[in-house]
Amino acid sequence: MRHLIDPTDLTVAETEQIVALAEDIIANRAKYSEACRGKKLATLFYEPSTRTRLSFTAAMLELGGQVIGFSDANSSSVSKGETVADTVRVIRCFADIIAMRHFKEGAPLVASQYAGIPVINAGDGSHAHPTQTLTDLVTVHAEKGRLFGLKVGVVGDLKYGRTVHSLLNALLRYEGNSFVLISPRELRLPEYMLQAIKQKGGKAVETADLQEYMSELDVLYMTRIQRERFSDADEYERLKDSYVLTRDKLGSTKEDMIVMHPLPRVNEIAADVDKDSRAKYFEQVNYGKFARMSLLLTLLKDGGASGETKLGGTLTQKSCPNPRCITNAEPSLEKLSIFDGGTERCAYCE
Repeated sequence: MRHLIDPTDLTVAETEQIVALAEDIIANRAKYSEACRGKKLATLFYEPSTRTRLSFTAAMLELGGQVIGFSDANSSSVSKGETVADTVRVIRCFADIIAMRHFKEGAPLVASQYAGIPVINAGDGSHAHPTQTLTDLVTVHAEKGRLFGLKVGVVGDLKYGRTVHSLLNALLRYEGNSFVLISPRELRLPEYMLQAIKQKGGKAVETADLQEYMSELDVLYMTRIQRERFSDADEYERLKDSYVLTRDKLGSTKEDMIVMHPLPRVNEIAADVDKDSRAKYFEQVNYGKFARMSLLLTLLKDGGASGETKLGGTLTQKSCPNPRCITNAEPSLEKLSIFDGGTERCAYCE
């Protein structure tokens, strides 16, 4: 039984196989049009989504499969207090694979322990977004021809941005990649991520200046300041327009640099950038459909029916200090910790 909860659940070789399969699907779409006939995908989206949910739906339909699920948790038994574990125990009676987005961090991991069918994390709070990462890797490989030896600038909300955290972890596995971390002080990359970059031998510089390193970049990854991650509305208003990319600001960049964005954008990329040949964020959406087609094929091939599994970790009496952790929403879950180099982390939300 295979799940995808974090990008590093896949080995480098497996990631490269998924990227290669996505590119083969792009080149030979008819070849895969019946590959999932008779299979059902359940999309369980507890949090609003346009691109990710519709991308999964389109991916399964183009593979000849079917899609069931919900796009609003309030229209499901979740509104009556049903737990994640009980929800997926029910859904496994109707579907062959699950894609779950949840506002609580660690929820898809909980689902993977009880579903008995493959579970894909389609985004859990600010923790991880592995299928966006696969989308990004397919985009970079298709546009740049490689996943190594790149200088990547990431801009905006580096504190709460799950797409940024997932992408950095994925690119750290390839030789010669370096990073420019561009954010206001309040939204800088969390310390544990900075330590992870250092421990894995990566190189990174932090700056608050969007243009300081612009001429050196191979990839510029823009992100929005996420209103939904702020408990303080005033802080959001103060930071929301910290960085705005305009066509004029691209003047010093390499001609083959690519501009990416997980979308939706708000004000951080001006409309005049859309006409620039370096703008690849709408192509990125299309690559995402093929990345998810490749992933669905891979997990359905590897994962047949299976019993429930048990999450690793050490039992603890401590509550997770992260208010967004699924264990604080569902107290019946076992409290588990992972000890890594003397550091204790929650097994669900890290």
